[in-house]
Amino acid sequence: MVEHERAALTERERARIVKSAVSPRPIAWISTRSVDGVDNLAPYSSYNYVSSSEPVVLFNSPNEDHGGLKDTARNAVETGEFAVNVVTEELLERMDRTSASAPPGESEFDLADVDRAECERIDAPRVAAAVVTMECSFFDSMRIHDRLVVFGEVEHFHVSDDVLTEGKIDMRKMPTVGRLGGPYYTVSDPVEFERQH
Repeated sequence: MVEHERAALTERERARIVKSAVSPRPIAWISTRSVDGVDNLAPYSSYNYVSSSEPVVLFNSPNEDHGGLKDTARNAVETGEFAVNVVTEELLERMDRTSASAPPGESEFDLADVDRAECERIDAPRVAAAVVTMECSFFDSMRIHDRLVVFGEVEHFHVSDDVLTEGKIDMRKMPTVGRLGGPYYTVSDPVEFERQH
């Protein structure tokens, strides 16, 4: 067993261990619209939920003091709205293309050839081909070290009939994509074991 004191590692080395150990990480493919009306789409693999019966999801992004806010976080805070689109295997390549920086005023939807659909409750687009989209209103944000954590309260769900069995999401029909350490992704494949307790 190799042991490391945190202080003895570089920031990059610490981040690599954490990102490899906390995996697979779900990906929030977040769509927003800026105050100037520019549509933005970017993947975030530091994403999860913190409440489910009254759904609140979160993602985090570098804060102002560490490279400046990315468009997604800025738009979510300034407009109070964002949508989380679930990434499945068929969308993997286009999702990866949206992680590249787009020039100011250009939309990643256009650069990655991703079809938009309008949301019902928020003024932002969603990924038309996503099997699940959650429309969120800004709930709160929190600075933690070099990150800004953005919380969104889910206001509306879009769920494709293609992933339903008897009205419920069937994970066997939804090959979600997760991020692993380094440059790697994985696709969910349920094992033949069901929770017993």
